[in-house]
Amino acid sequence: QVQLVESGGGLVQAGGSLRLSCAASGRTFSGYVMGWFRQAPGKEREFLAAITWSGGSTYYADSVKGRFTISRDNAKNTVYLQMNSLKPEDTAVYYCAAEESEGSDYDLAAEYDYWGQGTQVTVSS
Repeated sequence: QVQLVESGGGLVQAGGSLRLSCAASGRTFSGYVMGWFRQAPGKEREFLAAITWSGGSTYYADSVKGRFTISRDNAKNTVYLQMNSLKPEDTAVYYCAAEESEGSDYDLAAEYDYWGQGTQVTVSS
């Protein structure tokens, strides 16, 4: 069983920055794809970014491209989401997720096999 634990959420002002962390445990993650999603109340879960463990290839949603950066530290089994220039509409619960087998639909929540518990990000204006 793969376990994912997010941390780093909190309250920030518009224009500020936060770095989220996702610590993964349970097995080796070679070949995995790791993703970040968010979900606001009453809205669907939204893809933000993804990264492959081995090659470090990254993928971004248009809504966060240029503001958010996904990265990973393979030795620590940790994935990060650096969020800059935050806006009130970024307020949501942020989740990390893991996909066991690589595919093309990195932006599709249904493709992911494991999920963390989420961490709240609130951006004030």
